[in-house]
Amino acid sequence: MNYLTSAIVLLFTIAAFSQSKELYKSSSIPTELKVKANAVVRYYSVDVSIEEEDEVHIVEKRIVTVLNENGISAIQAGQGYDNYREIEEILAKVYDANGNEIEKFKKRDFADHSAVDGGTLYSDSRVMFMGYSSPTYPYTVEFYCKTITSNTAAIPTWRPIPTYYVSVENATYTFQDKVGLGLRYKEKYFKGYNLKGSNTENTLDYSIQNVKPVLYEDFGPSFSKITPQLMVAVENFQFYGVKGKAKNWEEFGAWINDALLRDRQAVSEKTKQEIKNLTSGIDDPVEKAKKVFEFVQENTRYISVQVGIGGVQPIPAMEVDELKYGDCKGLTNYAQSLLEIAGVPSYYCIVEAGRDIVDLEDDFASLEQGNHIILAIPEKNNEELMWVDCTSQLYPFNFIGDFTDNRNVLVVKPDKSEIIRTKVYVDSLNTQNTMAKIIIDSNGGLKSQIVRKTKGLQYDNRFGIERQDDRDVKLFYKRNWDNINNLQIQDYSFINNKNIAEFTEKLDIVTDNYITVIGDKFLLVPNMFNINTYVPSRYRSRKQSVQISRGYLDQDEYSIIIPSKFEVEALPDNVSVKNDFGEYSFQIKQEGNTITYKRKLFIKRGEYPNSAYKSFRDFMKDIKKWDNSKIVLKAI
Repeated sequence: MNYLTSAIVLLFTIAAFSQSKELYKSSSIPTELKVKANAVVRYYSVDVSIEEEDEVHIVEKRIVTVLNENGISAIQAGQGYDNYREIEEILAKVYDANGNEIEKFKKRDFADHSAVDGGTLYSDSRVMFMGYSSPTYPYTVEFYCKTITSNTAAIPTWRPIPTYYVSVENATYTFQDKVGLGLRYKEKYFKGYNLKGSNTENTLDYSIQNVKPVLYEDFGPSFSKITPQLMVAVENFQFYGVKGKAKNWEEFGAWINDALLRDRQAVSEKTKQEIKNLTSGIDDPVEKAKKVFEFVQENTRYISVQVGIGGVQPIPAMEVDELKYGDCKGLTNYAQSLLEIAGVPSYYCIVEAGRDIVDLEDDFASLEQGNHIILAIPEKNNEELMWVDCTSQLYPFNFIGDFTDNRNVLVVKPDKSEIIRTKVYVDSLNTQNTMAKIIIDSNGGLKSQIVRKTKGLQYDNRFGIERQDDRDVKLFYKRNWDNINNLQIQDYSFINNKNIAEFTEKLDIVTDNYITVIGDKFLLVPNMFNINTYVPSRYRSRKQSVQISRGYLDQDEYSIIIPSKFEVEALPDNVSVKNDFGEYSFQIKQEGNTITYKRKLFIKRGEYPNSAYKSFRDFMKDIKKWDNSKIVLKAI
């Protein structure tokens, strides 16, 4: 009877879903929704209902018309599942431009693959997706999926607009808390969109219509910060069989500490003694912490573990101790255990990692946020925190780089957990300093000895090259300095000083053709190793603010020796500019046959109004022009 009832409900739902045949015809799309669109979401509904404390039903229905190959990603005809999240029903249909059905996918027709990469030891996460490639455009895909999960702690956020260049004709979201678990929700970035809502104590009901595509703009905020999102959570929840109650981050942190971390920090007596010996005679807690961090780096490796509650609960420190591997949770918990043995306090921290800076919402707690675990270690009488990523065998101690910098994270403390911001790498400390001695030969070629040092976030972007093979290293420099024709790397070496997080590159390079000949003149661009060629796009009507997420400081000094057969006919004028976005300058002077070139570029982190974009773009255009300034030589 249950199977029959489910089948009847499914057929009724699909029939209702398919009632408007016009949605399958590309000709019925409103003209304004097709302008600059790669795809159009004709209809998208998400219905979430909590049936029991440990049972959530999620039904998704979507009709998407793909206008060109760049719109394929908007189809999203797939669904992940695991041992605690079941796909009860999934199907899809494909229609041609006239709304005629040309392909049908039942559950057995969907591709079924592991949802993890080779860095994962074991996982029950899998994904089913429709494999279809159309030879012609436009075409339309209708998708239906119903999933059931026991996890009420991480209810997916509703994002009605999938990505750039996709318009939305109609999207709806409903939520029902049928057992009264304590509904909480937060609306983000609703302003400027045609969103309507009607909510009660236990239900949510939203709709959005006729949204034109969001267009990408250089140096704009990330997509997630300019499009609507509805975050949903319940106060009383169950997570893979573990019950919890939390309405704020302090309570969530207490639950994580008590339910997920407690009694998982024991290690072997052998390791305990090793840590005591390693830190013996060291009074400074920071030096102790550094020794422990290096021990973890040298004795463990990262392997992901994603099964059931293992997706958020670390494996016991004893297992990491025995197996010598773990994921971010396991390695962080292990490092915390060893630090405790050394008498150094530390805190387990949940963060949304990635190059885009994404904060945990300080006024809305939920396990749907956060994808990585790092460690915080207090210093200076607990007034400041050092941040450590225990998954990296390469990062120096107290260095997290742009993967987890400058964002709100949950710091889980035994007394009072709280949201704290991670390290901000100051613009002026994200440095690249380049020194070069350059000798120009009589045929217009050059040879040079270069020393380049990077620190801060520029260190983060550079030190990985030391692990590449010879071919890739040389290819990197040829691409990096593609303004130099026929560049040959004769020799190179690297020094990675982890004590101060500074990376040094030493190179010997040659080329037989650098100077440009025009008539009886010889043109020499003095900025050889840090020339800027990028200019942001021009927009008739800039919509978004100007976002510079991270600043930096480049300083270059080159000594250029010209052969006796040449003399300098003209030097470019010196430049010095300072504005809201940063500073740029170069000075050039000649003494005998030696030309000294000094350049400085400082870009400041910040957010500026859209009206400032033209000034910023003009500044970047000028930098490109100044970096291409030329010395005029003539033969004598």
